[in-house]
Amino acid sequence: MPQEVYVLQHSYALRNGCDETKLLGVFSSEEKAQQAIERYRMLPGFCEHPRDFHLDKYLVDKKCWTEGFCTIP
Repeated sequence: MPQEVYVLQHSYALRNGCDETKLLGVFSSEEKAQQAIERYRMLPGFCEHPRDFHLDKYLVDKKCWTEGFCTIP
């Protein structure tokens, strides 16, 4: 059975239009990730952006990006 992990990030738009994204952790269960979110929400900065947490589930050893990319000048 494939192992699942939960990737927690915090991301929000800055005034200049760019995004600020932080990788906060990789957790073995959704419950542990949710507990981490509750702790982060009490910290400076994070408490000012309490709705900007993003939690995604991934399978270990599975490619998530399967195509190339191009850069637009």
